[in-house]
Amino acid sequence: MSHEVRERIAGAARMVIKVGSSSLTRPGGGLDVDRIDALVGEIAARRTAGHQVVLVSSGAIATGFPALGLKRRPRDLATQQAAASVGQGMLVAQYSVAFARHGLTVGQVLVTAEDVIRRSQYRNAQRTLFRLLDLGVVPIVNENDTVATDEIRFGDNDRLAALVAHVVQADALMLLSDVDGLYDGPPTREGTTLIADVRGPDDLRGVRVGGTGGAGVGLGGMTTKIEAASIATSAGIPVLLASAAQVARALSTADVGTAFHPTGERTSTRLLWLAHASSAAGRLHLDAGAVAAVVKRRMSLLPAGVTSIEGTFVAGDPVDLLDENGNIVARGLVNFDAQELPSLLGRSTRELARELGPAYEREVVHRDALVILTT
Repeated sequence: MSHEVRERIAGAARMVIKVGSSSLTRPGGGLDVDRIDALVGEIAARRTAGHQVVLVSSGAIATGFPALGLKRRPRDLATQQAAASVGQGMLVAQYSVAFARHGLTVGQVLVTAEDVIRRSQYRNAQRTLFRLLDLGVVPIVNENDTVATDEIRFGDNDRLAALVAHVVQADALMLLSDVDGLYDGPPTREGTTLIADVRGPDDLRGVRVGGTGGAGVGLGGMTTKIEAASIATSAGIPVLLASAAQVARALSTADVGTAFHPTGERTSTRLLWLAHASSAAGRLHLDAGAVAAVVKRRMSLLPAGVTSIEGTFVAGDPVDLLDENGNIVARGLVNFDAQELPSLLGRSTRELARELGPAYEREVVHRDALVILTT
């Protein structure tokens, strides 16, 4: 079974490859041209063999801060954004030169989280990426760090790569870093062993993950890579976590890195986003009957089952649904503004329609815009 998954990854017609800052830059910041050339050479060979590749590349901030005269990666958001602004151009310019040696053109695609979670923006991003692939271009995707806020701190583009893999309907996701896979403890500690395969949560029990690879220029760690793998595998996409130094073997069927086996099937991007990428704008507390209806019977949430609300939100925002003990059991897109809901709580839709009009005979959260987070 392990070999079958690796064969599936190696043979993927369309693959998303994510590479971290520490695999592209020198320890003190600035581009490592030799590393970029080596990575590009392997991707170009794959393209020549008829496979499509979308490259999700970190490194803008790590590339840019030395050019600003800074000795280390900045901590404050404004300087990070300034470094990204300088570094992104330098990074893409180097990729353009490197790919051009192999007769390939690159296309820069800068996105924020909203570009892959809001339906209209997601569709635009998807059309652009599909068209670039159709034209034989290698899309190079990066978070738009110059305008990102919370996203800039999330974790080295790992989650973005998993979402991009879903957006482009990729057949596999490869996460390249300066660590050669997932270990059952800190890789530097004596006695730790590489975990070759992760088939589900049970394979991660007792695993202790460390921080970054130690280069001091990236933000991602093993935790974010596991989260990204979970997002992708839950949507049916196999994932390989490997060292960028072993990219040639990782792109073959060689027994390197850690293979994460698919645990689910492809689902709608909206539900994938709700489960893994959205931030709740508010909370709805439910009674026991509503929890049972939503979680067990997969029904819509009606006003009668909501006991109280928290937060400031508008119709269409994600909200968390909580049980009587305060545990989050689901997340969904709410159909009412926060200021509207208090007067509707505990009342039937028939009663509300009779008193307020037919517009109020609707669900608080429709079952098609709701994802269960626990069973």
